[in-house]
Amino acid sequence: MPKARRAKLLPLRYYEINPSYNVPAALKVSEDRPVFEMPTSTGTLRRMERVGVLEFVLNGQPMTLAAFVEEGTRRIETLFVPFADQTTGTETYSSGRYLDLHPTPTGIYAIDFNRAYNPYCAYNDTYECPFPPASNRLKTAIRAGEKAPGA
Repeated sequence: MPKARRAKLLPLRYYEINPSYNVPAALKVSEDRPVFEMPTSTGTLRRMERVGVLEFVLNGQPMTLAAFVEEGTRRIETLFVPFADQTTGTETYSSGRYLDLHPTPTGIYAIDFNRAYNPYCAYNDTYECPFPPASNRLKTAIRAGEKAPGA
């Protein structure tokens, strides 16, 4: 975070922790790990492989989010789950938020939106941040995790 922007951006703001935004999800693994070119905040494209789709129920509604890794990743240590929702651009950062999930041996994950965070480009324009693909734009408000920076 650039020193000149700290007073405007700090302290970081979060929704109150809400256990109802921590839900189990099953990963439906992609057989071929298709490559997607995700637009980024710098205008470049980042090549990401879709590992699979997380299927879950939130507030009684079935939902899905695609999970990604950088192209060419052989040993998956973290699944990258970028998402946007109905708070994006108003209550939360205009380009969406991220979740990082660690692989499990069962394929069952805990999607904890209370851990949703802003990409680094929300605080420093020099970072290149991928934008969530259309498949990861939820048609509900996720009032959990990090809010938009600033007052």
